[in-house]
Order: sequence, then structure tokens, then C-alpha cells
Amino acid sequence: MASVVEFAVEDGVARIRLNRPERLNAVVPELVDQLVRALARARTERVRAAVLAGNGRAFCSGHDLKAETPVLEAAASRERLDRIQEVTREIRRAPFPVIAAVHGYALGAGCEFALGCDLVVAAENAKFGFPEVGVGLSVTGGISRLLTAAVGALKAKELILLGEHFGAAEAAGFGLVARVVPDGEHERTALALAADLAARPPYALTLAKHAIDQGIDGTVEDAFAREVADAQLTEYAGEADRVQEEWRSR
Repeated sequence: MASVVEFAVEDGVARIRLNRPERLNAVVPELVDQLVRALARARTERVRAAVLAGNGRAFCSGHDLKAETPVLEAAASRERLDRIQEVTREIRRAPFPVIAAVHGYALGAGCEFALGCDLVVAAENAKFGFPEVGVGLSVTGGISRLLTAAVGALKAKELILLGEHFGAAEAAGFGLVARVVPDGEHERTALALAADLAARPPYALTLAKHAIDQGIDGTVEDAFAREVADAQLTEYAGEADRVQEEWRSR
């Protein structure tokens, strides 16, 4: 039986692909579990960057509304929702950048998976959206905080309450997408960015990523203190690297 999430590592870059193309990579518990495990595996294999993409015609079309949804008691329902949020947690705790390569639909949970990543590369045909409210559901994955931090409270309310689809160019205009590329070029571009990032000093990259993530959660004063501490750490790390290079060249 084929895995619903594929995982491979090449040249220090993890390639993670959602693999339910017959259902436009719609989300079921098995996919969430395997995606969480793939992201955790990337940490244990000490990769330098990761790319999250989808096989077939879409990145991820959201929750699979055709799949049987058992009636769960409150504790079990909470556990299921916590598991979905664990995708965002894994991305945020990763010491390397995670780049979403989006094409076709990125809706609901799929949109949350993409926008939870550190960078987003979108094909021109990409369609984003949060349809949850319209079908009686709620957003997850920390998106109520992360989206608000990215686009502001009023825009976040518009996108979540109305649930309208928005294209790659609009997403870039909102500041949610780093690159808009021709159809079919999304994954290649994301892998090129990942290779570029993987070649950079990993310690500084990790500190920068986590400083920004934590800055979203804290105050400006917290950011000031963290930036000073990180600057000192990178200075010491740079000096250690210089001494090590001198020793090697003897």
C-alpha cells in the first residue's frame, strides 16, 4: 500500500510530498500522522532545509469531506485537532527552513499547512482559501494567530470569515507568498531556494528563523533581548569557525 506522504533526502534537503493525488491530497488522519512523522524524521536526519509539496493536480484541497468522520467524544476530538496542529508545531520547531511548493488548490487545512511554512513558492495556478467557516468548521494549525500576524486583523477576518479563494498573485500581494512562478516550476524553484539556504551557516539560519517565530509570540522588548543574545551567539560561532579553519589550514 502506497504511503500517503513521501519522504526523501538529497544533498541535505528533505523532499516531503503529500501523496493522495486521487483525492487532491485531501486531509485524513493517516496523512496528518505521516506528515508529522516526516517532519520529525527530517529533524533526526539533520537536513539543512525541507520542501513540502503535493503530488498530482493540487497541493492539498483541505479535509476530505467524503471520508467517513466518526463521532468522537470530547477528549478524542481534542486529540485529533491537536494532531493537526502538530504539523505547524513541527515546522516551527525545525532548526531548518521549510518551504511550501504550492500548485492547484491549497484550501482549508492545506492552506494552513502551506502558510505555516517558513517560505511559500506558488505556481500561477495556485488557489488559496479558508472555507472552514462556510461549512461549519473552524481554522486550526495556529492560523488564527499566524495569519493575523502576517496580514493584520481586518484582512485575516476577511479571508477567514468570507472564505473566498485568492490566487497566487493576491497571496504575494498580501505578503503570504515569497515567489510566484510559472505553472510546473513551483517545486523546482522551491528546491533551488532550499539548496541556497542549505549552503548558508546553519546556526545563524536556525537562530534567525526561531527569532522571527518567537517574535510573533512575544513583545518588542522580548525581541530586543533575543536579538542581542543571538547576535552574540553568532559572533562567537563565527570566531570559532575562523579558528577551526585556521587550524585546518596548517
